Parts: sequence; structure tokens; C-alpha cells
Amino acid sequence: MKILLTGATGYIGKRVIPVLLELGHEVICCVRDKNRFPGGGIYKHPNITLFEVDFLHEFTSSEPIKDIDAAYFLLNSMGRKADDAGLQEEISALNFVRLIKQTSVRQIIYLGNITSERSRKPGLTNNFENILKSSGIPITSLKTEIIVGSGSASFEIIRDLVELLPVMVAPKWIRTKTRPIAIRNVLEYLTGVLLKEETFNKTYEIGGPDILSYKEMLLQFAEVRGMKRYILTVPFMAPRFSSYWLFLITSTSYKLAQNLVNSMMKEIIPQQNDLDQLLNIHLLTYREAVKLAFQRIKQNNVVSSWKDSLVSSYEDNSLLQHLKVPSAGCYKDRRRMEITTSVDQVLHNMWSIGGERGWYYGNWLWDIRGHLDKLWGGVGLRRGRTNTDTIHTGDTLDFWRVLVADKQNRRLLLYAEMKVPGEAWLEFKIIQKSKKPYLQQTATFRPVGVAGRLYWYAELPFHLFIFNGMAKNLIRYNQLQSQDPI
Repeated sequence: MKILLTGATGYIGKRVIPVLLELGHEVICCVRDKNRFPGGGIYKHPNITLFEVDFLHEFTSSEPIKDIDAAYFLLNSMGRKADDAGLQEEISALNFVRLIKQTSVRQIIYLGNITSERSRKPGLTNNFENILKSSGIPITSLKTEIIVGSGSASFEIIRDLVELLPVMVAPKWIRTKTRPIAIRNVLEYLTGVLLKEETFNKTYEIGGPDILSYKEMLLQFAEVRGMKRYILTVPFMAPRFSSYWLFLITSTSYKLAQNLVNSMMKEIIPQQNDLDQLLNIHLLTYREAVKLAFQRIKQNNVVSSWKDSLVSSYEDNSLLQHLKVPSAGCYKDRRRMEITTSVDQVLHNMWSIGGERGWYYGNWLWDIRGHLDKLWGGVGLRRGRTNTDTIHTGDTLDFWRVLVADKQNRRLLLYAEMKVPGEAWLEFKIIQKSKKPYLQQTATFRPVGVAGRLYWYAELPFHLFIFNGMAKNLIRYNQLQSQDPI
């Protein structure tokens, strides 16, 4: 069976690809930027085809996907600004319908959010799902609320709160109840309804077996982690203040924190249905879902993370526009050092930078910069990285975004998503010169206005020893070191 998959580089998309391949399907992955699609492992499977398309813009041809059997619509705007979300939903849905109406598709499978659907204003009919239905193609709609899995936004927010705060002060909304669902069950639903005619033109709200308040989820999460936590509730806390508090404390973006707070203010519990029985799905409890998520984390086998989506950025960026590092009007800090240790070890160190390992020199200064960035509305350092030693184009590394991760050619290029008065790139390369291997490290900053130039010169004293120390320790740092680099 030939399947069209939108949102292929998103949290759900990356999870459903290996499941579809295992079931023997051919998967056509719709990607806005082919450079963001992982290039190794299962993504080299012969049954994967890439189709580059941006559903926010009109396209010219659908010839490569004429003979598809089913299409997944996994695009959503939960991490976007509320003012932009509705318009972008409509544009992407309309362009998606124009595309698939030219094909032989027999079913659309749509995964949506219950809160965003139920909270629409009465009489607003030109929305995501109605536009999809206007295609005349049978649609199966799955709606969910809180997804629990390694790398999911709700899981990571709860994890940050539990691990950072022994005592929490929370608004009364924390007693709002919902039905969290394990990511494993979401994938079973998504693949189980595939061309199952009993599910055509039906909508299902899917959730796990437990009805829990957000407070109960936090406390059960703490119990699974072996932690004792206390939660105090107050009668009122302004939604804006709650959103900023979540944004500052956790790794979430402000847009996502705002959406989460809005969803907590109104109790929305997924309605029971018999779809799990029809598809023979065993629903995992919340505790089971949390335990499974940590098994993935311990095995360094997190398939996808919401943080790697562009919605984790403080502004939407296209990777393509930053791929070419400029030279005109830029300030640069260049370091080239001979590699006197193992080249393979240095390459491993490059691919392990950021996250828990840190930046090889002056980590406390990087932490301060991350906290300042959060206070200014940026992404900060708390996004970390998805896996400890694996990097793909499009991934996040703390407050950087990976533009190029070319291990074969020994090149790593990062673009800064922190708030700065300009644009910044950080590049690492291993090159040969006079038959000797060298590490070449280049920091590039393109300032905007006088503020950008003042920023660069203010940071210059720190750059002199931070960048120098980082380059030296990238060469010296041994994978087996027990202590953190200074």
C-alpha cells in the first residue's frame, strides 16, 4: 500500500514512519525542506520517497504521488501564535486538499487536538477538519489531548517541573482532569484505522484508561521517578503569568506554554468509544506510559522530540535561508588546531556537543547566557538535545539549530536561535593540511545595526577564551572522562 505522510519531520511523523515500513507499506514523506529529513538508519529504507512541498504555498505538480492509497494529515499549529494559527491551518488544509484530489487516494487520516477543536467559536465552519471533509474523500479523524512519550511536549514539561521543583505552587486549574494517552497507543490507532472502512467518515476522541488531573499526573510521574513532590494550589493565578512561569521554568516555548495553560482552564476529557476494541488495542496506563518513555531515554533511543520541531524556536525559520554562511559585513572568530589525538574521537566529540555534556569550556558561562536568553524571551539552554551522540539536520542543540550534520565530510554547522541583535553561525570541520588533520572552528556573526556591533564587541573578551578553550577541549576531551570539562 502506498501512503502519503505529511508532517514527516514532526514528532508524530517520525514515530509513525518505522511502524508503516514494518507493516510493509511504501511511504511518501511530504517535507518542506529535504535537508531536514534524517539521512541514516531506517530513513534509507527503499520504501521511503521524499516529496518536497510547502502546504503554506501553492504548488504546481502532484505527479509523483498520483497512485497513493491513503494520506495522513499530521500538520497542526499548537506551537504557533494564536493569531497566526487559524489562517495557517486553513491555507495548509486547502493546499493539501488541492493536492490529494488529483490522486487516487481512498482515505484521509487526520490527527487533531481536542481542545483546539472544541474551543472554536460557534458558527466557524471553515476550519481544519471541515476543509478536509470538503474533498469528498472518506476521512477518519482522531482527536487527542495529552500524549505521553519520550520527547513529547507534555511529557517534557511535566519532567522539567517534577525534576526541578520539590515544591510547586500552582493555580486551581491544576485540578482539571483529562485522559492522557501513551504515544504507543496513538501510533496503534493511526495505523489501525488505515483503510478500515468501518472508520470512514467518523471522528474518535482517543485517550488512555486513566482519568487524571494535571496534579495527579505530576505526582504519579514523581512516584515513577522515585521523588517526593509537594504541590500547593492557589485560588487564582493570571493565565499570562502562568504561561511565563512555565516558559521560564521548563524547556517549552512561550507559545506552547500559553496553549497548555489555555487547555487547562477548561476540563476536556476525551469521550469513550469502542475503537480500541475494534482495533484490538491494549490501552496503557499513565504510569506504564511514563515507565516506557524512560526506558527509551535510558537506551538513548528517543525517536523524535517536539524540541526538534521549528515550533520550539522563538520565531519560525526556514533552514534553507541560513545554509550559506555569509562573509560580507560579518565578524568572525576562527580557530584552527592540529589534532594530536584520535580524529575519530574528535569527530565523536563534535557530534556529542551540547546537552548534558555541555560546550567543552566555560559551561557556567553558557548557562548564564541561556538564562539571560530565557528572560529576554528566547529559547534558552533547556531544550538540550534529543540523543547524546546522534545529530540530524534540523535537530536542536540547546539554543542552536543544526543546519548541516555531515559526518562523512566531518562538518557540523549550527545556527543560533537565541535572541541576538543579528544572526550567528558556529561551524566545526575536520580538514587536512600538509597531510595533518586539523580542527577548524569558525564563529560567524552578522550584526543588525549599531546594537549588533556593540553586542559583538561586548562579547569579544569572552569569545577570546571561550572559543579557544572549546576548540582545545574538543581535541583533548576523552569520551571516558568522568569529570565535566571546565
